[in-house]
Amino acid sequence: MKPIYLDYNATTPIAREVADAMVPYLYGKFGNPSSSHAFGIETKQAVEQARSSVARMIGAEPDEIIFTSGGSEANNLAIKGTAFALREQGNHLITSSIEHPAVLEVCAWLESQGFQVTYLPVDSEGLVDPKDVEAALRPTTILVTVMLANNEIGTLEPIADIVRICRSRGVRVHTDAAQGIGKIPVHVRELGVDLLSIAGHKLYAPKGIGALYVRRGTNLARLIHGAAHEGGLRAGTENVLGIVGLGKAAELVSQHGEEYAKGMQALRDRLENRILQEARDKGADLRINAQRAPRLPNTSSISFFGVDAATILAELEGVAASAGAACHADKVEVSHVIAALKVPEEYARGTIRFSVGRETTKEEIDQAATRVVETVSRLIDSREGKLEEDEGKENPRKVRLTRYTRGLGCACKLPIHQLREVLHVFPRPVDPAVLVGIDTSDDAAVYSLGESAGEVQSAVVQTVDFFTPIVDDPYDFGRIAATNALSDLYAMGATPAFALVIAAFPVARLPLSVLKEMLKGVSDTAKAASIDILGGHTVDGSEPLLGLSATGFVRRDRVVRNRGGKPGDILYLTKHLGTGILSTALKQNLLSASETKALVETLTTLNDRPSLAMTTVGVSAATDITGFGLLGHLLEMLGVDSEGAGDSSIPLAARLHSQEIPFLPRALELASSGVVPGGSRANLNWASPWTRFAEAVPQAVRVLLADAQTAGGLLMAVPPHRAQGLENEFQKLNCPYWRIGELVEREEVAIEVL
Repeated sequence: MKPIYLDYNATTPIAREVADAMVPYLYGKFGNPSSSHAFGIETKQAVEQARSSVARMIGAEPDEIIFTSGGSEANNLAIKGTAFALREQGNHLITSSIEHPAVLEVCAWLESQGFQVTYLPVDSEGLVDPKDVEAALRPTTILVTVMLANNEIGTLEPIADIVRICRSRGVRVHTDAAQGIGKIPVHVRELGVDLLSIAGHKLYAPKGIGALYVRRGTNLARLIHGAAHEGGLRAGTENVLGIVGLGKAAELVSQHGEEYAKGMQALRDRLENRILQEARDKGADLRINAQRAPRLPNTSSISFFGVDAATILAELEGVAASAGAACHADKVEVSHVIAALKVPEEYARGTIRFSVGRETTKEEIDQAATRVVETVSRLIDSREGKLEEDEGKENPRKVRLTRYTRGLGCACKLPIHQLREVLHVFPRPVDPAVLVGIDTSDDAAVYSLGESAGEVQSAVVQTVDFFTPIVDDPYDFGRIAATNALSDLYAMGATPAFALVIAAFPVARLPLSVLKEMLKGVSDTAKAASIDILGGHTVDGSEPLLGLSATGFVRRDRVVRNRGGKPGDILYLTKHLGTGILSTALKQNLLSASETKALVETLTTLNDRPSLAMTTVGVSAATDITGFGLLGHLLEMLGVDSEGAGDSSIPLAARLHSQEIPFLPRALELASSGVVPGGSRANLNWASPWTRFAEAVPQAVRVLLADAQTAGGLLMAVPPHRAQGLENEFQKLNCPYWRIGELVEREEVAIEVL
């Protein structure tokens, strides 16, 4: 299936003419534009020619163009540069509630520096009312920054009207024009703005190049200090290659802009009409956002009723588009733009942005419209229980399970603070036979089987666990789900006895052969653990969910809790960290076959051997590392998750040696590049107030210490005099282990990461 690209607002390919213009500057024309010899003069001329081309495109003068590394830097220079240049005149800025993060984040940072920012609302079409701008102006207002065209819904803001109001009050105006350039005519004299930002990769130039228009006489504070490049506003040797590309892209816009806009609007309208018509035929409900407002000719924001955008895109094979809502474990987070339009939630969470480009064809539009509506209809049928055949019926192993879920394994756990809040609904257990109940953070319940004269007293251990797919293969998912559930028994020192299966399965989206493969994986893992599956419970759900209610037995005097550690105890870990990171990478097709195989092997390794080792030797405390990550589960071990969380009266703390903690191959690399599940980021945010990291600990390592694990290893606290005996048992059982830290007396923080 040929992929169809409908995400041109995210980025555009480099135009062939642009690439051809850049090629000479990859090789022979390499001089530094600041050099006075022939090599430098040659590239200096190319830079100035490009500056003239960019100026001509927007009706400016060449000396009013400052080259930057992109749109974000241009926005930073415009907004921060104004704020610090005019701070003596005032400290108030005005912006809109639907700006790009490259503006909103800058404004938020300026607020932390003592500036005041007013965020204006928009109407239901995404338009800022110039009267609201006028009403928000103060004597201390120094800048109004409102985007020219919104990147999500395409709305064109009334910039010229806003400028007229601000000009009469002597207030500077900046507009982020990244999405508008190349799609609509943009002339700075007609708009009247003082500052205007351009992003090269939005108009078929390379990534990493942009420009800021600075009207003559507009003073800015410098952000990058050094030599006097770019009129003294932006130090650093010019990116000649990128600048030449941007200049050529600007030429193309000047020559063909009207033609480009006309072609894109015809395709955008065709897409909307086809989707509307086909959706109506199939009974799907939708709305087109900002349809009545002046819009970019290439942009369409469509909200589908009753389905999630992430799920639509996951199942929408062969069409690249963007979601207007992000799915998290506990909620669907609608984008700030869609939220500002007050789109009803049932529509908002199903918002998709389609953006066409110069290279889009009618055939692609027609195919994309059909694929979109078929996908949405299939999801609606699934919700309503209508059955369909599926192409995976012949070979369930070809199904990519991660396409059918918005979550990601144990990263979908409710955040710790929310979980604690809802669990207060249950009263504390009063039955004396309850040895471990809901009043602790242990992952299983322990119930005494009573006393028998002359016999060792036993207890039953019960746990339940289920989650969404973190791998694509149904059989492997079954193995991982079973391994993960049994881990809670092993962590308490119990011997598994039997289990029941719990499953939700979207029978309208996947054939039963896929469920059969999932259950076969469960069965084979149960066999490896020497237990039987005795039954279970299933429901027809919107996405695959699988787990076990597992039962085991343990001697009452050998129950291992996640509390009970003492200062001086040594901390051991029995599996690498990073399964959440790698599972996210797998879902994004970033893992090779060998890396996927290694991940699955880690996820399907039972914790039976480390459990046997710790029960043979005796440990102070243990827990398995799952959804809350190493830091979260260690905080539970320290008692920080109890009522009065973080109370400094809790005497126990931990010291971790980050260089001794094992990570899966590529986990650090992927974490550094931002391939991180939302649950892991939430874990780090939650744990950070009680954790002190050494400055030398990289951010990627911090993320991995909080990474939401599935079927993770055991974390044990062991008295020093038993440490060697435990290591001997590990070695005898051929069980990997790492000595990662120790428990200490509580001082300023609960966890110190060295």
